Amino acid sequence: MDKIRCIVVDDEPLAVSLLGSYVEKIPFMKLVFSTENPIEAMEFIQNNEADLIFLDIQMPELSGINFMKIVGNKLRYILTTAYAEYALEGYDHNVIDYLLKPISFSRFEKSTQKALERFTVNETKENTYFFVKSSGHQHKIIFDEILFVESIKDYVNIKTENQEYIVLDTLKSLENQLPDNFARVHKSFILNLEKIEKIDIKNVFLSSGREIPIGETYKSDFLLKLKK
Repeated sequence: MDKIRCIVVDDEPLAVSLLGSYVEKIPFMKLVFSTENPIEAMEFIQNNEADLIFLDIQMPELSGINFMKIVGNKLRYILTTAYAEYALEGYDHNVIDYLLKPISFSRFEKSTQKALERFTVNETKENTYFFVKSSGHQHKIIFDEILFVESIKDYVNIKTENQEYIVLDTLKSLENQLPDNFARVHKSFILNLEKIEKIDIKNVFLSSGREIPIGETYKSDFLLKLKK
């Protein structure tokens, strides 16, 4: 997927305009349709491809919750609402997040990061890359170029053959996004199995010359994965 194809549905014209302008500022998203009428959105979905809907919950013709019940899990949703308690009902459906009005761009951007992670996880098996945000930019990282990922407090360092990227994320989250040729070998390290040159009882030695410790908690699973 080159970009996440987005639809904006809200009965308030200003909200439609605002969210549409927000989408256009996100480099990995593309606005394909926007409307104040949920019925029009359904018609668009029937005849066109889309991935994600920014959907208002309180609409007079058709509520966002009923919209999701009709459309189902063909798409994913980020709910928009003026009342937080209504958003909780939406988590029975394929909802990534909810945005409480008035919606700031910074909060919107955080929500789109959740969406990007969700779509990336689902495409990992087919894709050869993913995107991460580092130093204010979205960077495309090729899986095969990653040597290891290291946890550094609230951040992770993704070390590739030619670069490193400091990302505000957890090692567990990154682990879920990486393909099968990666393994957790320590509480602070995930490594690319294809970059291993040799191992001993306590350490893994990568082809780059880097030495990675093997944690006792992860040793048996790591060795089993190596055999496979």
